[in-house]
Formats: sequence, structure tokens, C-alpha cells
Amino acid sequence: MVNLVLAPVLLLAGLARAQSSGKRGLVFTPNADWPSDNQIWVQSGSDLTWYYNYQSQPSPDYTSISQDQFEFVPMMWGVSANLSDTTFLTQVQTLINQGTNITHVLGFNEPDGSTSNGGSDIEPRDAAQAWVANFEPLGKMGIKLGLPATTGGPDGIPWLKQFLANCSDIVSTGSQKKNCTFDFLPVHWYDNFAGLASLIGERRATWPNTSIWVTEYAFANQDLQTTQEFFNQTLDYFGKLDYIARYTYFGAFRSKVSNVGPNASFLNNGGRLTDIGSWYLGFGATNVKPTSTNAASSTGFVSGWTIAAIGLMVLFTNGLM
Repeated sequence: MVNLVLAPVLLLAGLARAQSSGKRGLVFTPNADWPSDNQIWVQSGSDLTWYYNYQSQPSPDYTSISQDQFEFVPMMWGVSANLSDTTFLTQVQTLINQGTNITHVLGFNEPDGSTSNGGSDIEPRDAAQAWVANFEPLGKMGIKLGLPATTGGPDGIPWLKQFLANCSDIVSTGSQKKNCTFDFLPVHWYDNFAGLASLIGERRATWPNTSIWVTEYAFANQDLQTTQEFFNQTLDYFGKLDYIARYTYFGAFRSKVSNVGPNASFLNNGGRLTDIGSWYLGFGATNVKPTSTNAASSTGFVSGWTIAAIGLMVLFTNGLM
């Protein structure tokens, strides 16, 4: 009798961490209004192993954490007026010289998208020139290079093809044809699961044997059930595919400031972890509604093991153990 009562409690605790994956990372979007939220993502037991912040420098909130614990991946978000500017290259080299173990870097953010929608809006030929100046030297140092992360729209693949052609023209000399270096392909997606799977399939068909990083994804502006179903389906999908090397769900903020709908958020209006936020960190469900306003506790979450402990207390209280 005791085992039958206890089993569901322990099962719940186990399921809370069943989707643990070294692939899982953080799209860090800092905020000045609730700076304490930034520590939620690196609390004890979190499954997140790496992050990027759209910048070349680590976020001050995490500089005291070693790369082995929480790896920072620099990004060159866009380009300057001087396409030969090597500021990004210099900054990454400086980090390395200072002892930061930089192993991967990310290319331009949505260069096929408009700046009004968060893109860097770069012509392929301009991006190619900046890439040769900054990324090719890093590749020669052994750092793994992520191609520019285009949008999930129809212009994504054509932009990348033109970029690579322009890049090849720059590095080729005479009749000797060369290609620019890249090691993995980041993708972004904000629609349903079928579309995401199709997008990844198209990228793999175009660039076979290239690993994929899904560096922004969510099913934007959906009801809570649809959002959670998409979330769980993608975690299972990413976990099963070896060529999905890393992924970062776009939701590390409070629901009131979300630009992908409140239900995609990791935190409710009061800063408490929603189910999606808690699941993503590797913990159990919180039953916190994204649009609720109740404030965060001192820990910011209720883990699966906490739920198990509560269950055990109930068993003792009722004389079942």
C-alpha cells in the first residue's frame, strides 16, 4: 500500500528531470526592472549549460561563473559602416587571452530581417566581407563558427546561399575556388511544430552533415495548451536528433514584456516560473499561469524534488508511512 501511494510522487519527481539535456541553453535578454530574474536561470540544479546575449561580451550577471558550468557564446549581431572592422575578432581574442575558454561563436542575427522586427538587415555581400574579416581568423584558431541565423521566412535560404557565394568570391584567388568556413547552422522559428521540422529538414537537405543550433524558437501568440504542447513536442524532438546540437527557447522574461505572447514566457507577471519555465530548467510543473501576478518566492521555483518532499510529508502526516 505504501509503495502504491508513494510511486506517483516519486514518478513525478523523476519526470521533472527526464528531459535533461546538455544541448539546452539560454537566450539571455537582460532587464533593468527586475535584475534578480537573471539569477533564476543559473540556480542550483538548472539544466542550462550555455548562453548567448546577442553581444560579443559576457553578461555581468554571469562573469563569475566558469565556462565549464555556463558557457558564453559570443555573437556578432550586425555590421558597422566599415565592413573591414575587426572589433568582434579583437574582443573575442581578448576574452581568450584573459583565460575565457571560447569554443564557439555565432554569426549575424536575422540579416534577412528588418531592424524594426529585430533583424540586422544586412546585404549578403556586406555580411560576407565582415565575415572574412572577423570569423575566418577565428576559424583558423580552432573556434567553431555558426553561420548567420536567418529568419524562418522564405528569404532565409536564398540569403544564406548568396552570402556563401559572396564569401567564396572574397577568399578565392585566381582560378583556385575556396569556400568560407562554418561549422554549424543556427535557425529561428516562431510558428507550429510541423513548420519547424520542415525548416530544419530544408536546411539539412541544403547543407547535409551540418549540425543545427535552434537559437530562437517558440510558437508565438498561442493559447496556453497549444503553447505547452509545442514546447514539449520540440524538447522531445531535439533530444532524439543527434544533428540538433544545441537549442535555446525564446522565453526567458516575464509575460508582461513578451513579444511572442504571454504564454510562451518562462516567468509570470510577478517573476515566478511558469510550467514552461520550470520544465525548461529541468524542474517540475509549478501550475503558475503566465498571466498571473503573484510574486516570486525566494527560490523562484518549485522543483520536482520539492514536490516529492511535499508528497512524503503528506504520507507521514496521514500515517501512511
